[in-house]
Parts: sequence; structure tokens; C-alpha cells
Amino acid sequence: MAIAKSNEMDKHIEKRRITISSKRQITIPAKYFEALGLDKELECIYSNGMLILTPTRREDSAFAEEILADLIEQGYSDEKLLTEFRKMNRRIRPAVEKLIDEADEIAKLASTDYADPTDDIFGDEETET
Repeated sequence: MAIAKSNEMDKHIEKRRITISSKRQITIPAKYFEALGLDKELECIYSNGMLILTPTRREDSAFAEEILADLIEQGYSDEKLLTEFRKMNRRIRPAVEKLIDEADEIAKLASTDYADPTDDIFGDEETET
């Protein structure tokens, strides 16, 4: 099981055997659970014969499958896949935030110049009653 959290645990990969119950459930070791800041959900991605479990975070999981699919298509696997995934995942949030800021600025400019043509089309209702 690879750990996807920056800190001292990023410097190496820990491997641990985990038992699967008859109901197909697993127990995540406490130190991994705490290191990842887990709560009630994980993202579970299946690709190339691997299960990849990552914390569900609004900003991190939005493009996880697309990032992994792209990296796998590029030939990454094992530790190199995890390393490249982390690099790319860290770039997503700033890029999305920049797009949102640009969209907000465009909307702000459009709203100051925008004139609602409804009254011109339908006339002023107050004067007609």
C-alpha cells in the first residue's frame, strides 16, 4: 500500500500486507489513516492491475483518474507512477484557481458593461398599467 501524503513518508514506500474480510473489507493501518488525514471516504482507482487509494479531497480528486490514465499511457508504473502523479496533482489546483480567477474577471467586466435589453424588447411594464 503506497501512501499519498507529503512529509517524511513521501521519502520511501512502505509495503504492508492487509487482510481482506469475507465482506471484501480492509482495515487501513492507523498510522496510514492518520498520515493521510482520512475521514470516511477514499478514492479507489483501478488501473493496470493496481488499486490506488487516495484521500478524497475536493481539490485533489477532481482530475485524479485523468492524471493516472495519462501517466499510465505514458508508461509510468510502480514508484515512478506515484511520484509523477503527486507532481501533476500538485499542479492542478493552482491551474484551476487561475482559470477561476480569469473567469471571475471576465464575468466582472461583462457585468459592468452589460445592459439588460428586456425593457427595450417588452416595454416598461410600469407605464403600461
